[in-house]
Amino acid sequence: MWSGAVSFGLVSVPIKLYSATTNHDIRFHQVHGADGGRIKYKRTCSVCGEVVEYADIVKGYETEDGELITLDEADLDSLPIASGHEIDVIEFVPADQIDPLLFDKAYYLEPETKAAKPYALLREALAETERMAVVRFALRQRESLALLRVRDKTIVLQTMLWPDEIREPAFDILDQDVDLKPQELKMASSLVESMGADFDPADFHDEYRDAVVELIESKKEHGDVKPAPVEAKKEDEGDSMTDLLSALQASVEAAKGKAGAKPEEPEPEPEKKPARKPAARKKKTDDEAEDKPAPRKRRTA
Repeated sequence: MWSGAVSFGLVSVPIKLYSATTNHDIRFHQVHGADGGRIKYKRTCSVCGEVVEYADIVKGYETEDGELITLDEADLDSLPIASGHEIDVIEFVPADQIDPLLFDKAYYLEPETKAAKPYALLREALAETERMAVVRFALRQRESLALLRVRDKTIVLQTMLWPDEIREPAFDILDQDVDLKPQELKMASSLVESMGADFDPADFHDEYRDAVVELIESKKEHGDVKPAPVEAKKEDEGDSMTDLLSALQASVEAAKGKAGAKPEEPEPEPEKKPARKPAARKKKTDDEAEDKPAPRKRRTA
């Protein structure tokens, strides 16, 4: 999904980026129970109640004072966009200094064919020193803070939240003094030790998802299924949010409207149509007139 290079010092490691995680949730659609038709939602304005075209939607930010600030495409285009395909190492920090709460999304780094050696060098150096590399890079036109860490033989790029995105817990009850008796603490510690184990993620399963899959398979096996209805698309009721063609058409129409909204008057056109019929008759008479001189030319010839 992204290609570039990891740079630290004078060393550059060409790499490719792959998403390391996936969502295995079973996704459902909202459908009409009577006929199975998909449920659609129209974009309506909460003030006037009218359906709003996608091309007429802008981004709005409401301040704490209740004022609304809108940003259109021109405003967004003026913002600085992070670009480039280089992962710059800022520093190497001890792994135990990184709060896991900062972790966001993980990606695998695959080295290019000629970069196997420097890739392995960086991997082993991180593992031996028990450090992680703090890096900056641009992903989806936005600068991101991330870590390079080692997982088995692979270097993982772990994107991070910015520090100001972490909320500070403010629970007054935690500031209260709690009297813990030595016997209670010893018993709690004993319970923890008795339930101690080595963590193996393969021992855990999403029981809810397994139950949903089993339920779906059961319904399928017992014939509790019906063919999905084929939706009849209507030209005037297209959902441009999900229909790319409708979104493009709306954008084109909006552009045409801005370019020639004043000179065009679509309403008077029906009144002009009857006036075009005499023009067609004139063409016929002209044709007849052209037919009549033809024999004259033959006489003069």
